[in-house]
Amino acid sequence: MYQEAIKQYLKKHGYERIDLKAVLFDMDGVLFNSMPNHTQSWHKIMERFGFGLSEEEAYLHEGRTGADTINIISRRERGHDATDEEIKAIYAAKAEEFNKCPEAPRMPGAWEVVQKIKTDGITRMVVTGSGQVSLLERLNRNFPGIFRKELMVTAFDIKYGKPNPDPYLMALEKGGFRPNETIVIENAPLGVQAGVAAGIFTIAVNTGPLPDQVLWEAGANLLFHSMNEFNEAWEEIKKAVD
Repeated sequence: MYQEAIKQYLKKHGYERIDLKAVLFDMDGVLFNSMPNHTQSWHKIMERFGFGLSEEEAYLHEGRTGADTINIISRRERGHDATDEEIKAIYAAKAEEFNKCPEAPRMPGAWEVVQKIKTDGITRMVVTGSGQVSLLERLNRNFPGIFRKELMVTAFDIKYGKPNPDPYLMALEKGGFRPNETIVIENAPLGVQAGVAAGIFTIAVNTGPLPDQVLWEAGANLLFHSMNEFNEAWEEIKKAVD
């Protein structure tokens, strides 16, 4: 199964093999079980500012920058983008609300698989639409010795968020990698689309409420239903790549 998915990817992009040197992780919903906190916070704050954004819809915007999410809703409900001042105010309020939530735990299985990847000598990168100031501290506390600031892509690094490929193209640039030297781990449709658009072999881990078909339709090359399942499959994936 894994070999066939890799074969199709190589044929599509004209590569001879995946020479795996780095794994590019999304953060929320992949490394941390944090999406419930995000969706609740977005719903509450957007309502406070007079916008309608359900928790279910907020999940579908996962991976976008905060500004992109706000502008999509503003255009829908008011016919124009939010002002820079509105965006700053809304996103600051959303971050404050998110920080009131209980800290999200590591996603079960995430610690185990990143340890294996580190032991294998493969570079670990984070590619997130988040702009949380405390992001690096949180990662270091939960994944000590795993991620480095210079190998992270956040909302501060990019103009266009997921599903645009820019976040993953920026990761390739920062790490000095070619697309066929990396794989992407994503949990949401927009993130999967971004990884695929960047020409990277993209694995979906469906840790949220969406049906699998949505992630397959976004272009996922492989799909697992939890980080535990992905962790258990890691050795076989490595063999298929080699």
